[in-house]
Amino acid sequence: MDSSSEAHGRHKCAACFRQFNRMEHLVEHMRTARHSSHDPRCLVCLKHCRSFEALRDHLGAGGSSLPKAAHCATVFAARGCSLCLGVFPSAARHSEHYHAECKQSRTPTISISMSRLHITSSSHRGGGGGGGALALGCKMVGAGSDGSLDVCARVCLVDERENVVYETFVKPPIPVTQYRYERTGIRPEHLRGGAGVVATVKQAQERVQELLRVRTSGGRGRAMLLVGHGLDHDLAALGFDYPAHLKRDTAQYPPLMKTSKLSNSLKFLTYTYLGYEIQTGHQHPYEDCVAAMRLYQRMRAQRHRRGEGDAAADGAFHQAPSADSNAFPAWRQRELERMTPEELLQLSTPDYYCWCLDG
Repeated sequence: MDSSSEAHGRHKCAACFRQFNRMEHLVEHMRTARHSSHDPRCLVCLKHCRSFEALRDHLGAGGSSLPKAAHCATVFAARGCSLCLGVFPSAARHSEHYHAECKQSRTPTISISMSRLHITSSSHRGGGGGGGALALGCKMVGAGSDGSLDVCARVCLVDERENVVYETFVKPPIPVTQYRYERTGIRPEHLRGGAGVVATVKQAQERVQELLRVRTSGGRGRAMLLVGHGLDHDLAALGFDYPAHLKRDTAQYPPLMKTSKLSNSLKFLTYTYLGYEIQTGHQHPYEDCVAAMRLYQRMRAQRHRRGEGDAAADGAFHQAPSADSNAFPAWRQRELERMTPEELLQLSTPDYYCWCLDG
């Protein structure tokens, strides 16, 4: 612990800097907070935050009305990147980084009339955890008496190099009552194509499942990681599920969620962390796929110091930590109270699977 907190008999958390009168209270805080080296962290004061949104508030980034750390906000305003929240040695280096390394360009617009891309070349698949990663995006139209029931009318799969692996219109199994043309750009004629132009839900489901399975040289199967935003909703529309440990959902990834633990929209995440706008007119699922894949790749590319609890995550497939997996059991209480705050932080593990471990 630092000298100031020790001199006043207080114990300071090495992650969030909260102070406690008793060491047992600090241990209890570490037990419940689940700080770790995977937390988003201020590069000025090194404080850990629960999410990137909390870090943005701390730094006053992106128009946050009330920065919580005046000194950090001043330094960040002069030399910080509003997208990745990095801090650089000089304003010139920051400008070079922002325009050459961080800000993404918008994806090429794909016309709604291009109903038959079906580029199924698996040679374009990039590397990644397991057998690589594919991003899934679906566009829904409305069914039911009031058009509020979502049914899939278009599906797209994109690989890590932003190549279209599969794309098709999908004929819903029940009558469409609201095409939502202003958002989807889909008209009735797009879903009336003959065989080979419009897929049934079953055909689209089988093709997506086939592409998510990779055959290795030895003939054994290996599954791809599935990236997306709101994956459970898209998968339900296609009528199948996918193993939780192979999903990479930008709507459910804790560092990308709101401080209230609610999901951010893909439109917000893309503008805030990639620097361009999506979903401004007729929406093609390709645009959503690319945005989700870029967010995933940015999160995966982060370099975090490996903690003691990360050793168990080194495997072909990774399981998210359970709510009960904690490095601070009650039977170790006396031992834990003799540790320094830095040692406690080194021991602590997050309550989610960090995507940097896919790298």
